[in-house]
Amino acid sequence: MNDRANSAGSGTGSGIRVLLADDEEMIRHAIRLILRHTDGIDVVGEAVNGAEAVRLAAEHRPDVVLLDIRMPVLDGLAAIEPLIALDPRPQVVMLTTFGDEENVTRALRAGATGFLLKDEGAQELIRAVRAAAAGDAVLSPGVTGTVIRRMLSGGGTVAPESRMAGLTGREREVLVLLGEGISNPEIGRRLGIGVGTVKSHVRSILEKTGCGSRVQAGLLAHQAGLMG
Repeated sequence: MNDRANSAGSGTGSGIRVLLADDEEMIRHAIRLILRHTDGIDVVGEAVNGAEAVRLAAEHRPDVVLLDIRMPVLDGLAAIEPLIALDPRPQVVMLTTFGDEENVTRALRAGATGFLLKDEGAQELIRAVRAAAAGDAVLSPGVTGTVIRRMLSGGGTVAPESRMAGLTGREREVLVLLGEGISNPEIGRRLGIGVGTVKSHVRSILEKTGCGSRVQAGLLAHQAGLMG
């Protein structure tokens, strides 16, 4: 436990700031070792439950929170809302062992950036952290299709077209590309605009449609039949 406590604030402040939240010490240890040996990524804290994750996130201002779903005191699902309410808002990536479809779906709907299977390799973990920090969706290939189908079939209380009524033509173009799951730089290349402009469009899309993340916005594009 001393190692966990001492790890808080251990980052240099120069890279992507990551907070780990998992009640299994071995999982935290493995993730910590991978990330600490990666250039440009700093582990700034570790939590054993959702309540501690929220407290440490407010203290250390991470860019990305890797959040286990099942934890004591406050589970990962319940921790999403207070985490994404922080300013600056961290990107929340859920960690799951078995690709639990219902819980991951709930996490994405609550505003998580995405999810990652715990048995993914080191390079996939690093890629996911970097993608999340850039504001891109993080969807583990092993369960992506199933979860997206479930979310699409769940529908919603407001018709997709009504939610998109305030979008400009350019924002609709960006929304379609979000539906393809591509990164901001790739969206910029496709549309001939800068990454900063893409980020502004994405923020506007989320605000106007009431989506909590780009994952939700991409799913909205599918629900609205924009994907051809």
